[in-house]
Amino acid sequence: MAAFFKNVMRNKVMLFMVLPGAIWFFFFSYLPLVGTVAAFKQYRFNREGFWASIYTSKWVGWDNFKFLFNNNDAYVITRNTLLYNLVFIILGLVFSVAMAILLSELINKRLAKLYQTGMFLPYFLSWVIVGYFAFSFLSMDRGMLNQILAGFDIEPVQWYSEAAYWPYILILVSLWKAIGYNSVVYLASILGIDKALYEAAMIDGASKWQQIRNVTLPLLSPIIIIMTLLAVGRIFYADFGLFYQVPRDSGTLYSVTNVIDTYVYRGLKTTGEIGMSTAAGLYQSVVGFVLVILSNHVVRKIDKDSALF
Repeated sequence: MAAFFKNVMRNKVMLFMVLPGAIWFFFFSYLPLVGTVAAFKQYRFNREGFWASIYTSKWVGWDNFKFLFNNNDAYVITRNTLLYNLVFIILGLVFSVAMAILLSELINKRLAKLYQTGMFLPYFLSWVIVGYFAFSFLSMDRGMLNQILAGFDIEPVQWYSEAAYWPYILILVSLWKAIGYNSVVYLASILGIDKALYEAAMIDGASKWQQIRNVTLPLLSPIIIIMTLLAVGRIFYADFGLFYQVPRDSGTLYSVTNVIDTYVYRGLKTTGEIGMSTAAGLYQSVVGFVLVILSNHVVRKIDKDSALF
């Protein structure tokens, strides 16, 4: 015990620096874990408070989890959640790395900062605002796209009724909003690469593409693997705002826009079953945890130094 307090005093400055983050994780990540017991109960409100409600609610075991699997929508929402996130991970990685490399190659650094700020701005916009932006393009009567089509004597498209277009629209909107933020991480890693490596490559006659392929990308691989592993951990989580606000909750688009998060929200709004939504959240967390462990295990087998832990 004396050795423990001695180590605390020795590292008190570092511990004080991480204290705000530790407090945040305790109250918003670890303390709410106790509430996951609601996933196994038929939650009913008690006037004495949340904990009394948990205690007095009827224990129903796995019944809340059956809501996600014992219906015709289970396959659709699981398929949409997985496939969209796979596309987001792959395309997001490719475009973010490519954008970071392009920004790092700009000679005019003021211009590079201007481009970076312009790409970073959409990340701070709420999905409500982005949904209205999309509506200004896709509106049947006054949408910009339909006006352009009318200029070519093409019949206007009812975008919010045609499900076939929406996988591409959602992917495009997601990339537009997230690519600037993700590219910052890779850009910071690129700027940390020793310039002497590029100079040596230039002396050896390497072209710009050869420098990127043989110097930049190999040195970026650790951060790429880490970011991918973190993204895989949330592959069962969908961005609620993207799939709810942008399609404007159009019922005709549910076949391609309904994901686990929106399905649970609509179910909670309709039935008011808190236990069911807690079960869905627990299901997503457990699957994400298992995927991170498995993915990290595969990476560790291939390259131990690139593993997340």
